[in-house]
Amino acid sequence: MKVLLLENIHPVATEAFRRAGFEVEVRAGSLSEAELLDQLPGVSLLGIRSNTKVTPRLLEAGKDLLAVGCFCIGTNQVDVADAADRGVAVFNAPFSNTRSVVELVVGEIVALARRLPEKTQRMHEGIWDKSAKGSHEVRGRTLGIVGYGNIGTQLSNVAEAIGLRVIFYDTADRLAHGNARRVGSLDELLAAADVVSIHVDGRPGNAGLFGADQFAMMKPGAVFINASRGMVVDEAALRDHILSGHLSGAAIDVFPAEPKAQGDPFDSPLRGLHNVILTPHVGGSTQEAQEEIGHFVANKLIGFVTTGGTALSVNLPEVVTPQPQGVFRTGYLHANVPGVLAGINRLLAEAGVNVVGQSLSTRDDHGYVVTDTDGVLTDATLSALRQSPHTVWLRSWTR
Repeated sequence: MKVLLLENIHPVATEAFRRAGFEVEVRAGSLSEAELLDQLPGVSLLGIRSNTKVTPRLLEAGKDLLAVGCFCIGTNQVDVADAADRGVAVFNAPFSNTRSVVELVVGEIVALARRLPEKTQRMHEGIWDKSAKGSHEVRGRTLGIVGYGNIGTQLSNVAEAIGLRVIFYDTADRLAHGNARRVGSLDELLAAADVVSIHVDGRPGNAGLFGADQFAMMKPGAVFINASRGMVVDEAALRDHILSGHLSGAAIDVFPAEPKAQGDPFDSPLRGLHNVILTPHVGGSTQEAQEEIGHFVANKLIGFVTTGGTALSVNLPEVVTPQPQGVFRTGYLHANVPGVLAGINRLLAEAGVNVVGQSLSTRDDHGYVVTDTDGVLTDATLSALRQSPHTVWLRSWTR
């Protein structure tokens, strides 16, 4: 079984796959659709980060592809619905780099409040600019968090610990942590916050969430931070509001268009602005986070192909598989229609095998059942299951 890992995935993932007996090919950068089309034949597991796009065309061409591992938080770079229709599981690391992102944002809040980017630049230019003008403590100021999920809530906790007041807005119903206060609208948050930090996902509805109108609603002198998705922010509008002095600074870690590989040229309308921190999508790029992500996603992929487990898959029904020994296991992904499970069990009864364990879950248009039996299923029984009009795929393992 062949594994293709792109975009500098941590070596711990390579080691895990090789220990499991897989053949591993590693590439430092991302690949374009055309390049990846040439590489996919024979690849069973594909590991990517945020720059490689997995399109329906690629999924159609990847006849051997069983699963895609996103070694990051987001999965919007993969057409997860099309992958589900083809039975390709998609896994990610929703929690592994949360702390790394939070620590970067907290550091940026302090740096922007103290105007450290321009102070540092002037020192490098040989200018001694010892002045408190425009420099503030963060204690007692208000942080507005847009998106109160895993990262937003942990940022809330750490920010309170250093004296910030926290308000947040989320379209979902989220429990407030500590003394954080939920506000009723994005407009209310923008009007009240000294610092606005964005932590939303990459769903299409979030594209262009922050433009000229939203920046105009922010408090004069406020700062803006985006460590979520590049397509959320209109960079030109942000530039205008920094140049006008309405906003006192910004920190941006993600961009609408990002270079594919280390060392490639980068351009943005935000380059060259005072009190603006630009970082190359490194929010989750600490050694600790990348090692944990490599370990977590690799083991999810290995577990899927060796036991059929789909726990924490983002697009297939989630089944946590037990680990009994001495059984014959089948994993059956099928259309989510009534009567499929009854039909499976009828076939098994007619084959004279006994079910010793069975786990079923459904998600949207698909159902997934893992069945352990005390006897090996015959080719005729397996063929009957595969020939059902509801079948997406059927796989078997001897445990």
